[in-house]
Amino acid sequence: MTDEKPKPEPATKIDNDEVVFDAPKSEQTLDDVLIAMDIVDTLRHREQLVLGELDADAREKELILRLKEIYTAQGIEVSDETLMDGVKALEENRFVYTPPKPSWKTKLAKIYIKRDKWLKPVTGSIAALIVASGMWHFGVSQPQKAKAEAIQTELQNTIPDQLALLRTEIQELAENDRIDTRVETYYQDGIDAVKDGDRDQALTAISALNLLKGDLEEEYTVRIVSRPNEYSGLFRIPDDAPQRPNYYLIVEAVDGAGRVLEVPVSSIETQNAKRVKIWGVRVPKAEFDRVAADKKDDSIIQFSEIGKKEKGHLTPDFTIETLDGTIFSW
Repeated sequence: MTDEKPKPEPATKIDNDEVVFDAPKSEQTLDDVLIAMDIVDTLRHREQLVLGELDADAREKELILRLKEIYTAQGIEVSDETLMDGVKALEENRFVYTPPKPSWKTKLAKIYIKRDKWLKPVTGSIAALIVASGMWHFGVSQPQKAKAEAIQTELQNTIPDQLALLRTEIQELAENDRIDTRVETYYQDGIDAVKDGDRDQALTAISALNLLKGDLEEEYTVRIVSRPNEYSGLFRIPDDAPQRPNYYLIVEAVDGAGRVLEVPVSSIETQNAKRVKIWGVRVPKAEFDRVAADKKDDSIIQFSEIGKKEKGHLTPDFTIETLDGTIFSW
């Protein structure tokens, strides 16, 4: 049977190298704990003392006596019980910090500890993202959505209503069935575009109807141009009939206020149409010669007004004999 050395109980008194052990107190004060920590720290910093006494299986009372001498030399009174508790704390590694094992929790803790390095940049990035998101929402997304909704409202309500109103107004202005046919063509083009969701094409139809309405509403006088350095008339010799020239009087449309208007004209030579302020009206040679003689007399055409365009009509009625065909370039 092996003899075991009984484990000494906490010491409460040291007297003449004698250590008397007693039961430990049930509670320790904060000062006792702090002193015990200091004892452990003292023992750790006196490595030779620890190795020479504890690691060499020396008796604990000698270590306690030396500790008491150290604290007494510093003018600090430490109870035997507190000294013994400090020695026990060293043996038990009570005040030794053992780092935790690596885990996802420790990683999160380290990231949190270093938050002063990454928090501001991350917060700034998040703030910038929020600002950019807000700018996109209110500056791009929201306006685009509002625009799309406005277009749908136009296609479903506004544009069809405009098309119908313009058709009715033009039909009331028009004085012949040919205009009604033209109006219906423009109107149907617009309705087909609405069904296809083609806003641009629908607006083109509305524009055509507005122009047609404006032309019908206009009233003007057709006047032969009679200004210095400008043609009042000219003739063209066709390639296929050089013996039969075509004669034209150069005219303009003037409203009641004396303003020269732009009117739609189709060229007999190119088959193109456009709005012009000056154009040529084809006339018989006799009318051409009459105007030429009038201007040659005093460089002034006495009877320059040769036609009038009434409201509800697209073309003027002439007071002189004219032939089919107009031109707008020479």
